[in-house]
Amino acid sequence: MVTRRNLLLGSATALVLRGATLTSKERVDRALKGEDVDRTPFSFWHHFLDASQPGEQHARSTLAFHEKFHTDLVKVMSDYPYPKPKAEWYVLREEKNPFPQQIVALEKIRDGLAGQAYFVETLFNPWKVAENLSSVEEVRKLQHEKPQALLDALEVIAKSEANHARRSIAAGAAGVFVAIANAQDGYMTQEDYAKFSEPFDKMVFDAVRTAPLNILHLHGDKVYLDRFYKGFAAQAINYSTHGTGVPISKVRAQYSGVILGGLDEVNYRKLTRLDLKRQWVDAKKSAGAKFILTPGCSVPNDSTDEELSQLPKMFGA
Repeated sequence: MVTRRNLLLGSATALVLRGATLTSKERVDRALKGEDVDRTPFSFWHHFLDASQPGEQHARSTLAFHEKFHTDLVKVMSDYPYPKPKAEWYVLREEKNPFPQQIVALEKIRDGLAGQAYFVETLFNPWKVAENLSSVEEVRKLQHEKPQALLDALEVIAKSEANHARRSIAAGAAGVFVAIANAQDGYMTQEDYAKFSEPFDKMVFDAVRTAPLNILHLHGDKVYLDRFYKGFAAQAINYSTHGTGVPISKVRAQYSGVILGGLDEVNYRKLTRLDLKRQWVDAKKSAGAKFILTPGCSVPNDSTDEELSQLPKMFGA
């Protein structure tokens, strides 16, 4: 008797070609081109909470995670803070190397991966950096009271992050993974995003537009997805299907690039291997060949190794 569970497992098995022999880099390369793969490339990530540690330690944590869980794409977490000015938070100067310890980490990660897998560098967009330098309330206050001062500060941050993006590519990163959390209903209107954020977000991407794998991470449950299908120097979009309730099929109908997503990051710790397979099959069917299976954001930092290992075990990795 063919049960729904058996049918699901059979469908999942059909998505893996016989003999997974590609390297992670080759697998991602084929997904970027929309070509057949031996199995769906996957990745996931969480914060290591090591921003007080030197870059060498951050690199060791990143490489250990990749080696333990066999991720096909290494998403480097980047929690080192942007340099704070001595005066008002918005009186800034362009930084040629705003995250020196992160560059150290990237160079060590490059050496550790030895060309077998791509890694991408995470950046929080200039608006989020401004909030981190002050607070959500202070940025809003400056927006209303001194809008030009805020625009000037965001431009300086964008130029500094563009410098870091170029350094990241020079250190071996395949691209930047830029997290944009303010482009969503209830947080910022589309008009305000267009004025106070979009030009500066694009500056970061434009600095490394020739990189092979720049990724838009659209964070939040009410994101303005339609704004990002065109116009950004990015090859991929990562968003939460489970948070937004927007199925991958709807995004694919309007977007021709690579889609990263499909897994429920919020409830990841509770997902069985069958749950993961169901989400994988549904996402792959909708996304097509240009697809990397990932959560919509970081999985819980306190996830156990056993919980994390369910995803690579699903692929026999």
